Amino acid sequence: MDGIKKVKITTEYITLGQFLKFVSIIDNGAEAKLFLQENEVLIDGELDNRRGRKLRGGEIVEVLGQRFEVTR
Repeated sequence: MDGIKKVKITTEYITLGQFLKFVSIIDNGAEAKLFLQENEVLIDGELDNRRGRKLRGGEIVEVLGQRFEVTR
């Protein structure tokens, strides 16, 4: 895996579905449900496939061999 990419948000949280779109893993929100059914996403090392999962500053998201840190 590469190093951690920092992703700055300006709100209290971002949902997992919005996050995947924000980092260009998916093209639109409609793809989130299908993507999460077919791909593993780890949040702070734990598997989570809820597109509405709220991500807050300090959390690490691992998806498709990439690591992201949510920052505020």
